[in-house]
Amino acid sequence: MGKAAKRKKKVSVPSTAKGPVKSAMAVVKSNPFEVKVNRQKFDILGRKTKNDVGLPGVSRSKAIKKRNQTLLKEYKEREKTNVFKDKRFGEYNTKITPEEKMIRRFTLERQQNYGKKNIYNLNEDEELTHYGQSLAEIEKLNDIVDSDSDTEERGTLSAELTAAHFGGGGGLLRRKVSSEQQDEEEEKPKSRKELIEEMIAKSKQEKQERQTRRESALELTEKLDKDWKEIQSLIARKAPKSERKDKEAEKPKPDEYDMIVRELGFEMKAKPSERLKTEEELAKEEQARLQKLEADRLRRMRGIDEEANQKRPSHMSADDLADGFILDKDDRRLLSYKDGKINIENEEEKGEEGEEEEEEGEEEGEEGDNENEEESQEESASEDEEDDAADGHSDLESDLESEGEAAENKEENKHKANENESQNVEKLDPKREAAKSELPYTFAVPESYETFKSLLAGRTIEQQLIILERIQKCNHPSLAVGNKAKLEKLFGFLLEYIGELATLDLPELRTIDKLVLPLYNLCQMFPEAASDTIRFILRDAAHDLEEVIEVKGRATLPGLDTLIYLKIVSLLFPTSDFWHPVVTPAFMYMSQLLTKCRITTLQDVIKGLFICCLFLEYVSLSRRFVPELINFLLGILHISLPKSQAQGYTVVHPFTPVGKNLELLLVCDKEDLKSWEKQNVPLSIVTRLKEASRTEINHTRLSCLALCFDLIKKCSALYESLPSFHEIMHPVRIVLTQHIPVNEYPEKMQEWYHSALKELENKVKHYTPLICEKKKPVPLKQYTPKIVKVLEFGRKQAGSKKEQERKQLIQRHKRELKGAIREIRKDNQYLARMQLSEIMDRDAARKRKVKELLGSLATQEGEWKAMKRKKWKN
Repeated sequence: MGKAAKRKKKVSVPSTAKGPVKSAMAVVKSNPFEVKVNRQKFDILGRKTKNDVGLPGVSRSKAIKKRNQTLLKEYKEREKTNVFKDKRFGEYNTKITPEEKMIRRFTLERQQNYGKKNIYNLNEDEELTHYGQSLAEIEKLNDIVDSDSDTEERGTLSAELTAAHFGGGGGLLRRKVSSEQQDEEEEKPKSRKELIEEMIAKSKQEKQERQTRRESALELTEKLDKDWKEIQSLIARKAPKSERKDKEAEKPKPDEYDMIVRELGFEMKAKPSERLKTEEELAKEEQARLQKLEADRLRRMRGIDEEANQKRPSHMSADDLADGFILDKDDRRLLSYKDGKINIENEEEKGEEGEEEEEEGEEEGEEGDNENEEESQEESASEDEEDDAADGHSDLESDLESEGEAAENKEENKHKANENESQNVEKLDPKREAAKSELPYTFAVPESYETFKSLLAGRTIEQQLIILERIQKCNHPSLAVGNKAKLEKLFGFLLEYIGELATLDLPELRTIDKLVLPLYNLCQMFPEAASDTIRFILRDAAHDLEEVIEVKGRATLPGLDTLIYLKIVSLLFPTSDFWHPVVTPAFMYMSQLLTKCRITTLQDVIKGLFICCLFLEYVSLSRRFVPELINFLLGILHISLPKSQAQGYTVVHPFTPVGKNLELLLVCDKEDLKSWEKQNVPLSIVTRLKEASRTEINHTRLSCLALCFDLIKKCSALYESLPSFHEIMHPVRIVLTQHIPVNEYPEKMQEWYHSALKELENKVKHYTPLICEKKKPVPLKQYTPKIVKVLEFGRKQAGSKKEQERKQLIQRHKRELKGAIREIRKDNQYLARMQLSEIMDRDAARKRKVKELLGSLATQEGEWKAMKRKKWKN
């Protein structure tokens, strides 16, 4: 008891017993020795001094006080939203009079209420209806539908029915008494059951009457319609055309909005589309389709009838209970009449077809029987011969007769079998031949070029394209692991096949043109393998060219296969790239051809012009300058001039100013000049020039010259934006204006000439030629001293007024920035201190409450123990 009391006394000691506690914010008397005085040695006019005298910590206390009033208040109210804002109109506006203020508030209130009330009103004057009835009347629920009667008098209930359901039994008895029954008061009143039966009978009678009235009304309307149709032809009068036109003119034309609404009404609604399939799924589906078609083709080629195999009955054992028995054929017949008689044509046709099938089956059975008879007869004949040998040739005459009869039977049976076989073969031969003539639907990728060539040999171009397409679909890379390598080989085989077609005596250029499409598809599937294959071809061609030049000192232009490969490069790969692994080597190879290969024949001229066309196609987008192209066109103009006029300009290799090939394109025959007509120069003409006549050769020369004029025109349009365009095309312009005999050419050739010359001369000189940049001359070294201003560090150097203001602004900005950063840092520190003090206050309150709880528990424990001791003592 003593310890507990002591604890209790300790806990209950009030804090006031210790005396008054001084507050932390009490004003402390300043010490004169702590006063800080800022003194200056000299007084300077115009300079303001701040804080000359002050106490240490005074400014800090002021800052804390200011933060308590502003920052601390905001921190405590950071999560509170109980702020009242006065949103009354014009409450704090002194410029508006009270009357205007009240009127404005009244109008705003009316506007708000009006918007909420009439938000769904379409038009106040119009009344909304549903099936001709007002919605306001329908909402009153006056029209109650009777479920037992679907008549015109919908919604009306008889008084008896209403009274029976809602009025109770007593009310019904009182209301049911009629005027006649009131007179007969002596009679006994009816029971509830009798009244209900009477009510049901009356309702049925009324329903029947309504039904009869409706039927009679329908009959009358039908009769009226018939009478009206009879009279209508007499009454009808066609209006004259003038009145019809007036009426049509009076009719308003449909508005655009109405037309659009009608179109939208007739438009089909969008349906969800199927998921887009991946490339692998499409390849698998295409492979399955081709395999199925190939199986059907092989079946037709072998003469196997699939329907007969399907109809053939399967084997049934003797123990089969025929639980799953299904009729193979529906024997039920549709009854039809024609001209009053039963139509049995279909039955007769079916019967005839069945008879034909039975006959065919019998013939096949007879063939099998005949074959079995022949085998048995042969066996019997051999047995008879053995018996005769054993018996010593007895009964020779009877044996000979039997053998003669057997031979005759054999011949007859064989003749019948041959006839049946010939009939079946005649039936099956057209189908077999058609199936054999069809292309297979599945192909394996050929392993060698010879196999590939034999696969395409003797086929038309359409069939070749189908074969290549089916090879790609049946051997798609996603279907098997090794298909990718096989198709990469196929690209090389196809490229080699195109080269072989180009080297024929009559090159098949149309076939090559069609085969470019599958080549492009393979290139898109395997770009790396395709680029490697074409680079290998170009590398071999370039090495061959270098070897020929090293051995002979000069080379000729390559064949058509190499030229077609260069054309294919422009179709398969982008030619506008700055550098490309395939196009760049092809570009360099073509430039070597135009500079290193001598032009000795007309075939070389055609090949060179073809390479020029390829150059223009390569640089059509990038507009890259090709000097070899301009040089070659200048050389073509050079070899078309007579020797007397081929002077006054320079010609670069492979063309020479003198030599036997100087007048290669010169045409002196006036008849050939007159008969010439402009036509394209086909590449296949290279192989036919040896067999051509002199007139054809002259016409080809003129066509080459016209093509040269056209290329000059295209080059001038392509390179017009170059700074040195006029310097580049200057030699060509000199040859065109001073050396070419224009008057001797035909009129069409003169048109080409003038168009090219006009394109050259119309180009305005936009740019000046490139010149070296002018630089200041370097002065000579002198021995005069160089005076350099020495800057005094630590002081602001004098300058103009603008520079001084700028420096002051920069300095002020730095000072303000530092002050702002310092104040923000202090604010953060202050907030951190406030947060820490809140946490410590909460912890102290928690500790105090815990101590109080523990103390109260200790007192309770002491009191309980004391009570227990008293009990033990007692």
